[in-house]
Amino acid sequence: MLRFLKGVVGGASGTGLKDLPYNIGDPYPSAWGSWTHHRGTSAKDDDGSPVSIFSFSASNAQDAHLAAARNGVKRLRTVRHPNILSFLHSTEVESVEGSSSRITIYIVTEPVMPLSEKIKELGLEGTQRDEYYAWGLNQIAKAVSFLNNDCKLVHGNVCLASVVVTPTLDWKLHAFDVLSEFDGNNGNATGPMLQFEWLIGSQYKPIELAKSDWVAIRKSPPWAIDSWGLGCLIYELFTGTKLGKTEELRNTASIPKSLLQDYQRLLSSMPSRRMNTAKLLENSEYFQNKLVDTIHFMEILTLKDSVEKDTFFRKLPNLAEQLPRQIVLKKLLPLLASALEFGSAAAPALTALLKMGSWLSAEEFSVKVLPTIVKLFSSNDRAIRVSLLQHIDQFGDSLSAQVVDEQVYSHVATGFSDTSALLRELTLKSMLVLAPKLSQRTISGSLLKYLSKLQVDEEPAIRTNTTILLGNIAIYLNEGTRKRVLINAFTVRALRDTFPPARGAGVMALCATSSYYDVTEIATRILPNVVVLTIDPDSDVRSKSFQAVEQFMQIVKQYHEKTNVGDTTAASTRISSIPENASLLGWAMSSLTIKGKPLEQAPLAPANSGSPLSSTTSNASSVMDSPSIAAVQINSSTELADQPVPESPPSTDGWGEIENGIQEEQGSDKDGWDDIESFEEPKPSPALVNIQAAQKRPVSQPVSQHKAQENQEIKRDGIEALFQGRGAIPREIEGILSWL
Repeated sequence: MLRFLKGVVGGASGTGLKDLPYNIGDPYPSAWGSWTHHRGTSAKDDDGSPVSIFSFSASNAQDAHLAAARNGVKRLRTVRHPNILSFLHSTEVESVEGSSSRITIYIVTEPVMPLSEKIKELGLEGTQRDEYYAWGLNQIAKAVSFLNNDCKLVHGNVCLASVVVTPTLDWKLHAFDVLSEFDGNNGNATGPMLQFEWLIGSQYKPIELAKSDWVAIRKSPPWAIDSWGLGCLIYELFTGTKLGKTEELRNTASIPKSLLQDYQRLLSSMPSRRMNTAKLLENSEYFQNKLVDTIHFMEILTLKDSVEKDTFFRKLPNLAEQLPRQIVLKKLLPLLASALEFGSAAAPALTALLKMGSWLSAEEFSVKVLPTIVKLFSSNDRAIRVSLLQHIDQFGDSLSAQVVDEQVYSHVATGFSDTSALLRELTLKSMLVLAPKLSQRTISGSLLKYLSKLQVDEEPAIRTNTTILLGNIAIYLNEGTRKRVLINAFTVRALRDTFPPARGAGVMALCATSSYYDVTEIATRILPNVVVLTIDPDSDVRSKSFQAVEQFMQIVKQYHEKTNVGDTTAASTRISSIPENASLLGWAMSSLTIKGKPLEQAPLAPANSGSPLSSTTSNASSVMDSPSIAAVQINSSTELADQPVPESPPSTDGWGEIENGIQEEQGSDKDGWDDIESFEEPKPSPALVNIQAAQKRPVSQPVSQHKAQENQEIKRDGIEALFQGRGAIPREIEGILSWL
């Protein structure tokens, strides 16, 4: 259980535990020297950020171990390097226990765990183990080289216990209690160069240090002692056991062949001939593997040109499958997310990010990947935006409704009016994923206005897919918006489009949304427009139209039958052959091309093609394929012919006015369907006008001129015979006879 550090002010630093707001947790089973390594959390942060807390206690202020611990604190605080443990805070506390006092030193660092414990946890084997060890040794060699060559410092006790591992699986060097300056240039010095060399275990000491031959040590290169220590680390790493005595280092059976020669040079009996760790990094064949090369490339990504980046990121998804999975997720994934977030990675990197993210749990994906994706939506890089939209189906479900409505949609919506047809189409298709998460305010005030413009887009595939999208998102529109939008969008525009697949999509959309139309709307507004298409030049449009007519006529017939038997309901009853619009309409095939080639995600459909619309997804089935008629309930006791035509919502553009319009057209409150005539009194289609005119003409049989003359004579004789014997024929009748 965590307990907050509390105590009295004490120690040489003059600071108390009130300045160390951290919680101490359970200790790890192992640590270097006399230190205890605890898990810990920060009490300053609301989220309790993890840290590591190292503690050392001494009962005597004159204890030499205490002096060495203070040296370790001072050195760790002042020496900074990516492969050296990051120092955060420290304090020294003196506590009184009865008649004795006890001094405790606390060091707070970044969260780490002992390397020996992490190796057990990972459980790597074979090639993956060797690749990870190569990466870790590479990092420790860099730290040692920095101390020896750049700082002229000697660590003195490089071994397995002096290495810790971060949550991203990076290896860090610590245990600086013995760390001292190398004073090889001081020829007059005769005393020990390493003040606390007695802390080093005898099994880790090279021959000259075991003999305390300080003259030989000062004549040796600065890296001599630590190169030996690195050899001890390699032995413990590959044998999996702690070094017991120096002679065990001769056992090379577990050392990889590609590392054996370098291992022997690190452990040379002659200090002057020991390999410099800098040379080890440059020349060792062991460090040349896929994992080391991949991480190294990511770390110097900003120095690479665009061609190198593009080539690397295109290969990364396949390469990631060959690397140790835990290292990919804990090391490569954070590097990749950071590179994308700060703009140093190319657009193909998003594919690799999502590939790695697919190996995470839903909770981890939301924490490690999703924040980066949300930030990328605000990128001005068109390639990044295209890549996001192409892969939105892989992460769209993980986005919350609030994030989509407040952070994502506003950036995605810029693609509706982009000059690139490809980006407009991808933006349109992304709404199938995003629209369910949008508020009614955003749908009515923004999305529908953009869709109204896309229905008259210059690209026929975009017009077609806009109609399909409206059919698919109709379920997310409110009642008033559906009544105002759907029929007008599908009949006035889609069914009159010059592109045959667009007309077919309009028919399909009407059928898919049939549950939202009442019987009167079907009879007076839908059927007249669909019937015309039964003589369409395109065979696919004709086929779909006949199926639609049959579907809607069955709805009207069922209403008629219900009315006749007295089981009547209001004419406004909505009757659907597809309950709750269960099936999604498939996307039309795209006519867009990239550099002369059809878009990979959406194959080409020529504008003059008579082939049916195709779905790019296997589960997006057309509602026209298998229409099923649901039971119909009627609410009216009057005959259909007596039903009054329902009043349409007030509208000036055929879709009505929607609040909070886009500020793209100053002062406009309309949806954007300004070219659609008002449907206060719906105007019949030209074909219906001809039909109605024909119905008003009297029915008569055409007769020949000779036959007409005979008929006139018969009529005259009949009238004269009628008045025979009754006196004179009236003047009005005489006028008729003269006309005949």
